[in-house]
Amino acid sequence: AGIRRACLQRKFFPVLLGTALRNKGVQPLLDAVIHYLPNPAEVTNYALNETDPANVERVVMSPARDGSHPMVALAFKLEAGRFGQLTYLRVYQGRLRKGDFLWNTRTGRKVRVPRVVRMHASEMEEVGEALAGDICAVFGVDCASGDTFVSEADLKLSMESIHVPEPVISMSIRPKNNKDSDSFSKAVNRFCREDPTFHVQFDTDSKEMIASGMGELHLDIYAQRMAREYNCPVALGKPKVAFRECLTAPCEFDYLHKKQHGGAGQYGRVIGYLEPLPPEHNTEVLFQDDTVGTNVPKNFVPAIEKGFRAMCEKGCLTGHKIAGVRFRLTDGDHHIVDSNDISFFLAAQGAIKQVYEYGSWYLLEPIMSVEVTAPQDFQGSVLSSLSKRHGVVVSTDASEGWFTLVAEVPLNSMFGYSTELRSLTQGKGEFSMEYSRYSPALPEVQQQLLNEYRAEQEAAVAAAGGKKKR
Repeated sequence: AGIRRACLQRKFFPVLLGTALRNKGVQPLLDAVIHYLPNPAEVTNYALNETDPANVERVVMSPARDGSHPMVALAFKLEAGRFGQLTYLRVYQGRLRKGDFLWNTRTGRKVRVPRVVRMHASEMEEVGEALAGDICAVFGVDCASGDTFVSEADLKLSMESIHVPEPVISMSIRPKNNKDSDSFSKAVNRFCREDPTFHVQFDTDSKEMIASGMGELHLDIYAQRMAREYNCPVALGKPKVAFRECLTAPCEFDYLHKKQHGGAGQYGRVIGYLEPLPPEHNTEVLFQDDTVGTNVPKNFVPAIEKGFRAMCEKGCLTGHKIAGVRFRLTDGDHHIVDSNDISFFLAAQGAIKQVYEYGSWYLLEPIMSVEVTAPQDFQGSVLSSLSKRHGVVVSTDASEGWFTLVAEVPLNSMFGYSTELRSLTQGKGEFSMEYSRYSPALPEVQQQLLNEYRAEQEAAVAAAGGKKKR
């Protein structure tokens, strides 16, 4: 009882020993979870009420296991099972029964639950219902990891889902054999649903499929799984770091899109400014409507936001996405007949082009937290190596002839480090890294990318000119 009380107050952390390989100590670990950790009724869970996007409120979930409240559940894991997609749900409120209809609050889609099962490792147990606090699995529910399901269509609730970081690295990906295209598509669709940090999309400029993730190893693992689980070997291209483009200072815009030649025309004017966000929000892209009055009718504001976000997909410096900015719409103008959604969509795009021309831009690059462990004899060599890669040491620790250091290093400088570390430490060193944050790129890196992008643009223009002549 004393251990449990201390655990609930986060003052005491039991340590248990065991090995899953030999099935030793596993049962005591499971017993300890039950005896020492809080049960669902002892934890206060919250959902976000998104009925009014401008004023999102937190709502307390009821732990009552009587079905007296509307059902709210979170899809936290997807798995391809023998009978199709298996969706794991954690029920936070209410009751989920076989045959119930649910609404996905992200997509608005209505789905029916044909079966509810309780998982015991890989074994399934059919159950009639799942109550608040239960974890269950359902079949036939098409969704993505992190989606929230509710039992009433008018409930606009969303569980506080896990923060999903933006991908930091991209590679071209294609099946080695053209006959494997169907298997490749199935694998991509499944893995993208299961892992929100894994993205695959078609790049219209290079005419290639581009896979994006949290690192080289992340993408390598999915390439191996495609070969192993779908018999579809794939070829990965050279890694590309996901740089971002950002403004250094606010820049005003005033753009009029006007096409009036008789008949139905187009007319839309937007006035405002684009401003940089604080460093802690430099991966976000925000839109804010500060208009007052009827110069810009409110029904056209969503089209302006869409136009702005479409332009953020490709910046002016190096063609990377724009991030860390807020579009503030302060005024504008419309025509009683010729104004429509497409007019204001194009006006917003023209406004961003103005900011491209008159604003001051710089590049952001992903910074990785790198942890290196190696014998102390090689500490100097490892530190020198990280320094050459523009790394900044955060902490070091030494014990029994080994040292561990944590450094922050630009991802663009980490390619090939695994081979170099093995060489420096006679194969005894190892490292791991994870995404930390975005930070302004080094001037020489920015200039190199600028030169490469300009060369690519000039080559594309020359190639287009050659085609016209032929």
